[in-house]
Amino acid sequence: MRRPLAIVLVALLAGACGTSQIDDPKSASARILVSPPTTLDPARVGDAQSGALVGQSFESLTTVDQSLQVRPALAESWRAEDGGSRIVFQLRPDLRFSDGTPLRASDVVRSWLRLIDPTTPSPLASLLLDVRGATERLDGSGSAEAVGLAADDDAETVTVDLVRPVAEFPTIIAGPTFGIVPPETDDHAVLRAGTRFVASGGYRVISEDDSSIVLAANPVYWAGQPALSSITLITDIGGASPVDVYERGSLDYAPISVADAGWIAYDRSLGPQLRQRPSLSTDFYGFDTSRAPFDDVRVRQAFGAAVDWRRVAKLGVPDPSMVATSMVPPGIPGRGDRDVVPKHDVATAKRLLAEAGYPDGKGFPDVTLTTSGNGYDQAVVTELHRVLGVTVQQETMAFEPYFDRLDTDPPQMWFLSWVADYPGRNDFLGVLLKSGASNDYGRWSSTEFDTAIDAARAATDDATRDAAYDRAEAVVQRDVPVIPMSYGAGWALARDGLLGANENGLVGLRFAGLAWDR
Repeated sequence: MRRPLAIVLVALLAGACGTSQIDDPKSASARILVSPPTTLDPARVGDAQSGALVGQSFESLTTVDQSLQVRPALAESWRAEDGGSRIVFQLRPDLRFSDGTPLRASDVVRSWLRLIDPTTPSPLASLLLDVRGATERLDGSGSAEAVGLAADDDAETVTVDLVRPVAEFPTIIAGPTFGIVPPETDDHAVLRAGTRFVASGGYRVISEDDSSIVLAANPVYWAGQPALSSITLITDIGGASPVDVYERGSLDYAPISVADAGWIAYDRSLGPQLRQRPSLSTDFYGFDTSRAPFDDVRVRQAFGAAVDWRRVAKLGVPDPSMVATSMVPPGIPGRGDRDVVPKHDVATAKRLLAEAGYPDGKGFPDVTLTTSGNGYDQAVVTELHRVLGVTVQQETMAFEPYFDRLDTDPPQMWFLSWVADYPGRNDFLGVLLKSGASNDYGRWSSTEFDTAIDAARAATDDATRDAAYDRAEAVVQRDVPVIPMSYGAGWALARDGLLGANENGLVGLRFAGLAWDR
């Protein structure tokens, strides 16, 4: 999922002050600082801040624990058949939505078909394209009935037929995109706060305004009613420092900057409340490879060799381990150890640009680098001009319109921060770069890369799979459709006694696991 490069921290909820009430279990609550979501609909999720909230209200069949292992959620078990080309999920008995109505297998199929509706496809529709008939449904050439999703409400099973064996499919569907929604969700008014909001997860939204969103525990949640009866999400603190607001007792959990974490670690009072927030994410530059000049691989290779990307990244991050060496961040199972960022070589860069018809940058067309803002852009533009003699203009856009443009009309050069939807190498390779993928914003296409990805996903053993992914990454390094820059990391302050305030690097806290230590 895409994420903004900074949390939007903009008036603290009126009257919110003091510490949380933890003496009475019925009034146990917490206040958490978050970025405001852009949607409450699982099928519309394409950004990390929305995913972090949607996942609290809409549960999928599986989940991923703190050690990044897939675990049962709405499904109590699953089994593979037909050599792994079919997966049958057994739902838990007597599942219910928050309003008490039954949650059936047919609700699962209906929810997932919404992701590949050709009229309103999900930003993450690619995650479902392993299912037979899903590609045809997405492009409008096939029917919903032909998609390999079948529900048996009496047996409480969901059967998924895949185009090839995909061992990681139960892990893929753990993300918030696959959350199960009630039948009336197609009426988008239902996905606003209020009494009509019906959830399948631990919490439902009961109110929202310009500075906060209030959640109430789901009394019929499959894992039992969550320990915190309510959670107030603070989305606006009027430009104040999160640390100051936290110190006043108005927040129980607050993401903070790396700069603040540096001094807080040595603070006698706040230091013990500091938590590291792992982030399975990669920041990277990309090119629109469908149009000149970046449809010429030599131009992309010249740009890749002209800039010392590692040095630029190192100057912008507090920890050298955050400098990217691959599109796949550390912590993803099976990640390779090779450095596959384009090698810095000025002579090669100049030669390649000359071979492409632009010696010393002469005649190079107007190019614009468009981003939502980051600390690397100026250094990159300066280096490209110094080494290649090309002039790259800079343009900065607000977060939401920027990502809308990536979907519809990608800039010539762009920048993106991508958070794992699930802990797998394919989420940073195939999902972002495979030909025709909905998140292939640079419109790159490579038969060699696609073949390697298909081989990796069909592999039945770790060695074969990892070798195929390594081949795919070598193609990316050579053809330079994207250039990884850095990996994400973050910090937060968590109130003493707030249990479960840990993250696994995907989409933030799991609210249903929070509780106050009594």
